[in-house]
Amino acid sequence: MPFFARSAAAPSDNHPHHPQAPLHSLALAALGIIYGDIGTSPLYTIKECFSGSHGVEANAANVLGILSLVFWSLIIVVSLKYVIFVLRADNKGEGGTFSLLAALRKPLSDRKRWWTVLTVLTAAGASMLYGDGIITPAISVLSAMEGLNMATDAAAPYVVPLTCLILFGLFFAQRFGTAVIGKVFGPIMILWFGSIGTLGLLAVLRQPDVLAALNPWHAYQYFAVHHLHGIVSLASVVLCITGCEALYADMGHFGRLPIRITWYGIVLPGLVLSYFGQGALLLHDPTVAEVNPFYALAPKALLYPLVGLATVSAIIASQAMISGVYSLTQQAIQLGFTPRMRIIHTSEQAKGQIYMPTVNWLVMLACLTLVLAFKESTRLASAYGFAVTATMTITSIMYFHVTRFRWNWPLWQSAALAGLFLIFDGAFLSANILKVKDGGWITICIASIVLISMITWRDGRALLAKHYALMRMPTDVFLKDLAEYSPQRTAGTAVFMSITPEGVPHTLLHHLKHNEALHERVLLLSILSAETPTVPAEERVFLEDLGQGFYRIRASYGFMESPDMPGILDLVGKKGVAIDIYTTSFFLGRETLFSSGSAPMAQWRKKLFIFMSRNAWNATSFFKLPPDRVVELGNQVEL
Repeated sequence: MPFFARSAAAPSDNHPHHPQAPLHSLALAALGIIYGDIGTSPLYTIKECFSGSHGVEANAANVLGILSLVFWSLIIVVSLKYVIFVLRADNKGEGGTFSLLAALRKPLSDRKRWWTVLTVLTAAGASMLYGDGIITPAISVLSAMEGLNMATDAAAPYVVPLTCLILFGLFFAQRFGTAVIGKVFGPIMILWFGSIGTLGLLAVLRQPDVLAALNPWHAYQYFAVHHLHGIVSLASVVLCITGCEALYADMGHFGRLPIRITWYGIVLPGLVLSYFGQGALLLHDPTVAEVNPFYALAPKALLYPLVGLATVSAIIASQAMISGVYSLTQQAIQLGFTPRMRIIHTSEQAKGQIYMPTVNWLVMLACLTLVLAFKESTRLASAYGFAVTATMTITSIMYFHVTRFRWNWPLWQSAALAGLFLIFDGAFLSANILKVKDGGWITICIASIVLISMITWRDGRALLAKHYALMRMPTDVFLKDLAEYSPQRTAGTAVFMSITPEGVPHTLLHHLKHNEALHERVLLLSILSAETPTVPAEERVFLEDLGQGFYRIRASYGFMESPDMPGILDLVGKKGVAIDIYTTSFFLGRETLFSSGSAPMAQWRKKLFIFMSRNAWNATSFFKLPPDRVVELGNQVEL
C-alpha cells in the first residue's frame, strides 16, 4: 500500500463533532487556538540561534545554513510528519498520545509486554507536555515583553514584573472560561501572521539573496563546517517547531481539513517569511544578532504596536497550552493515571471547555517561578525544547504501532515511515540533551515528578483493585444466600458504587453485615472508561436485571468526558427503572490506607500513593451526587 494512499482504517476529513459547522469557521477557530505556540516562535528562535548560549557568528554561510535548517524542519517535521501523516491517526476524531494509547488497547490486547511499554511511554509523553505547558507561557510572554528593550533602555527593569503581572492575570481569568475571548483569537492571529509575514517580505525584497537558503545544500554545508557544533545548533533550531504537537492534540476540536488549510494557507507562509526576513536583516547587518532580529524588522514607529501584538499573541499561545493541560489532565483522570480533581465546565455549549483550579494554580506558580529564576528568554530557552522533542519522538513510536497493528500496514512500510520521522526526532532530541545542564534539567525534573506520580497512581489503584477482588463475593452466590436468609428489606433505592462490574462490591457486604437490612431496590453501579473520546448517549448505560430487586448498571464514559450521576439515572429511567436521585441513597467506599502491607511496591511509592489518595477530589462532587444522600462506608487497607 503506498504511503499516501488512504488506509481503510484511517478516517475521513469530515469531523464528527462539527457536522454543521462551516469550514471557514472551523479554520478561523483552529487558527486562534492551536497555532499560538508555533506562531510566536519567531520571537526567539533566530535570536537564540545566533546570540544564545550556543549561538554562532552571524556571517553569510551561517545565516543561510541556519535558515535552511529552520525551513526544512518546518517542511519535514510539521508539514510532512504532522499535517500529512500523523493527523490521520485519530481515535474517533480525537488526537494526542492518550487517545492513541486507548485506540491501541484492542489491537495489542495479546501483547501485554508491548502494551506496558507503550503505557509508560504515553505517560512519559504526557509528562513532557506538562513541562511544555509550564515553559510556553513563561517564554512566550517574556519574549514579547523584551521588545520594550528595543524601544528604550528604561524599560529593562519592568520587563520581568510586567511579565509576571500578565501571567497572573491570564491564570486568574481562567475561571471565567474562554468562550467569549476565543471568538477574537482567530482574527488576532490572522493579523499576527499577516504582520510578521509582511515585515519579513519587505526585508527579503531588500536582500533577495537570502532565498538561497531554500536549497538544503546550505544545511548540509553548515554541518560539514561546524561538525559537532552543528548538532548543538539544532537545539536552538528546534524552537521553530515547538507547538507542532498541538496540531495533533487539538485535532478533535476542529478536524483535519481546517488545520491543514490554515497551516498551508496562513501559518507556514507567515512563519517562513518572518524567518527569512530576519535572515535577510542579518545578511545586511550582522550586528542585529546582538539584539532581537524579530523586532529589528519593524520600523521605529511600529515597534510599540508590534510589542503589543506580540504580547497578545503570546497570551493566546499561553492560553492554548493551559487549556491543553486541562484536557490532558481530564484524559489522565478518566484513563486512571491521576487522582480525581475538581473539573468545572465553563461553557454550556462548548463541551471541551473546562477549568481545573488545582492544575491552574500549580501551573501558574511554576510559570512565575521560572520567570523570576531565569529573568531572560535567552536563558529560559535553554530549558525549552527537550520536552517538545521527547514528545515528538514518542508520537513517532506510537504512530508506528498504529500503522502496523491498527491499519495493518506491512512491516517495511511502517518501519520506513517511522524511521524517517525518528531520524529528525532523534537528531533534535540528541541536540537538546546537550542543553540539560543549561536549564533542560528543569523540564526533566517536572516531567519525572509527573511521570512517577502517574505510574504510582496507576499501580496503586491496581493493587487496591486486586485487594477488593479478593473480598468480592460472586453475584450468584450472594443472591442465592439472600433468597435463603431473606434479610429485612426497607423502602427506597440504594446505589452501591463498584470498581468493576463483577461480583458484589464490598460496600454492600459491609452495609449488610452491620445493618442486617437492604433497600427493596439495589443498584450495583460501575462507571467504566471507554477506549473512545466520547460515548453516545444510547450506548452509555447497560442495565441488567439480576432478580430480587437487584440491578447491575454499567455506565461508560470516554476519556474526554466527565461522569454525571444525574445523567446516568435519567438514562436508566428511560430503560424502565425510574429513579429519583433526591430520594436515593448512594453508598461509597472510603479507604484508610497504610503502607505496612506486603504489596510489591517500594515504600516511598506507597506513601506517595497514600498522599495522592488522601488529596483526591471527593467522589460526591466528582460524580455529581447530592451530598445529603451519600453514605460513606470506610475500611482499612494495608498496601
